[in-house]
Amino acid sequence: MTPRLLLVDDDPILAVLVAEWLEEYGCAVVGPARTVMAALELVDKEGGALDGALLDVALESGDSYPVADALALQGVPYAFVTGHGLGGLAPGYREAPILTKPFQFEDLQRMIDRLVASRGRE
Repeated sequence: MTPRLLLVDDDPILAVLVAEWLEEYGCAVVGPARTVMAALELVDKEGGALDGALLDVALESGDSYPVADALALQGVPYAFVTGHGLGGLAPGYREAPILTKPFQFEDLQRMIDRLVASRGRE
């Protein structure tokens, strides 16, 4: 089964790079969504079919915490992508996995494996 991953990032260059890496690793990319509203629409439409999500914390339209909440309601695992580390997350979200920028392809692979395994649909 091809894992379906939601990608939320407002940096178009980074979003394209990460999407390419995800596809290279064998994932189907949903998005990338550049705003909270676009991401929430994708979660509403695709949530049950998602195996995980990568959420840039800081978006131009606000933070991605509402997206994380919507994913959690549907049982979809997610990881935050941030250059600020654990201290850059709001207190209620510090238990979530973090992919720290800058990251390498291998870091992304490990995170995807972790998310897909926690979803339990292989």
